Amino acid sequence: MNTMIITLDGPAGAGKSSAARSLAARLGWCYIDTGAMYRAVAMVALEQGIPLEDSSRVAALAESIQIVFQDGSVLVDGRDVSAEIRSERITLATRPVADAPPVRDAMKRVQRRMADGRNVVTEGRDQGSVVFPHAAVKVFLTASPEARASRRHLEEMSRGRDTTFEQILESQSCRDEADRTRPVGALRPAHDAVLLETDSLSCDEVIDCLIALIEARKQSPQKTV
Repeated sequence: MNTMIITLDGPAGAGKSSAARSLAARLGWCYIDTGAMYRAVAMVALEQGIPLEDSSRVAALAESIQIVFQDGSVLVDGRDVSAEIRSERITLATRPVADAPPVRDAMKRVQRRMADGRNVVTEGRDQGSVVFPHAAVKVFLTASPEARASRRHLEEMSRGRDTTFEQILESQSCRDEADRTRPVGALRPAHDAVLLETDSLSCDEVIDCLIALIEARKQSPQKTV
């Protein structure tokens, strides 16, 4: 049986992470959180004293460590770093790492190796447009700025962080512009991606839509990989 790759791209707060995780769990497929991967690389670079602007060394690091997604956790060389990579320190360190062309090239190779021979649900900014251009199903999840900021606000409050909806909305606007204008890995839908607006959809409804797309693709197997 052929394997399938499903890509979910979209802006922060559109629900792609929760959708990808839930879809992979329901299907019993491999889940790849590319944002967590870049965060993990940035974290290890800081720990090893590698300058974040030294993109060649960071790229080599990216290919030398083992990142595994297991039971909802992110493991780096067997160590659970799920909480640590979500800290503000790592968030700030991740942008220069994710913006460096050599690092993105290295991560593209790593992500393709992770997906080789497996059924995969992967999410990020450029999974359908760059990393897996021949994926069986490509989806670009989006939502209104207000809906996305509201979701992120709830997430931040659940983590005990003191922030306001207005602060998140402003920060999100800046991030959206930066993501759209990145020199590499810019946020954009693949030319053949399905646009899915999630404003009025629950997570379960989003999953139902995604499964319907997968079932439809199975009837046209020429794009399976």
